[in-house]
Amino acid sequence: MADTETESNQPRQADGGNNQSVIDRLVFAALREQTRARRWRVFYMLFFIGYLSIVTLVLLTAEDEDSPGSVKKADGKKHTAVVKLSGVIASGESADAGNIMSGLKAAFEHDDSAGVVLEINSPGGSPVQSAYIYDEIMRLKQKHAGIPIYAVVGDMAASGGYFVAAAADRIYVNKSSLVGSIGVRLDGFGFVETMKKLGVERRLLTAGENKGMFDPFLPEKSSEIAHLQAMLDQVHGHFIAAVKQGRGDRLSQDQDIFSGLIWSGEQALKLGLVDDYGTTRSVARELDAEDVVDFTPKADLLKRIAEFIGSSAGRQISESLIGSYSLN
Repeated sequence: MADTETESNQPRQADGGNNQSVIDRLVFAALREQTRARRWRVFYMLFFIGYLSIVTLVLLTAEDEDSPGSVKKADGKKHTAVVKLSGVIASGESADAGNIMSGLKAAFEHDDSAGVVLEINSPGGSPVQSAYIYDEIMRLKQKHAGIPIYAVVGDMAASGGYFVAAAADRIYVNKSSLVGSIGVRLDGFGFVETMKKLGVERRLLTAGENKGMFDPFLPEKSSEIAHLQAMLDQVHGHFIAAVKQGRGDRLSQDQDIFSGLIWSGEQALKLGLVDDYGTTRSVARELDAEDVVDFTPKADLLKRIAEFIGSSAGRQISESLIGSYSLN
């Protein structure tokens, strides 16, 4: 009887040992997998730190090369100074008036500048920022009468971009450049009928009878539209006056010039909006100063790193319900 019980217990003990062996193997496999995952995480972290270090070193080196004490050091050899205006002209952007004005001032004041080239590739932007740059160019031209300034247009100098260009002594383009768009716009939407269909009621309280002017959820008022149109016409008049002051009798008498139309470089040349075809290099040759020095202010190091590695989310533009007016 005892022998029978002993024999019957032996298979169960063997099964228990096998189960424990399987569990042990599974535990060890899980531990190995966790160790492998940790190694990969450490590897990726070190790789990212190394990559970031290299980028930082490159940008620091570039920053040193662009400092006033290096490439812009006066050495008696004449050069053509360049300031680049790219993108939308607006506060906080690379084409912020403060940035462009700072670069222009440094370019004009450098002892070895034979001339200044403002490279423009812009669809326009803020009328105020554009006017700031225009006025600064006029001031610098008067203060440094012996240094000419030229605008060289890349793909586009439209609206606010052309506003700025008009201050230059001469404007150079490519035949396919886009030039003009001398006008002002105010953007908005109307959702009155949509609100009705949805059965939504608009409730608005204001202190000041016109504070809710041009509200997209309320019907238009003729008095408000007239007021806004008068404002746009006034800003348009400022734009036209600046172009006429800058271009003088070179402008054609074609009134479509100020209608907001945009022109190719070839058409713009016939209308007197620009002076000739050319590039920064061709202008530098005309100045007999083929050494081109970039005076465009550089972004701060952290911003440049963020832009380089693609981690910059960009500036979010907040607009009121009335929209925003611009030289676009």
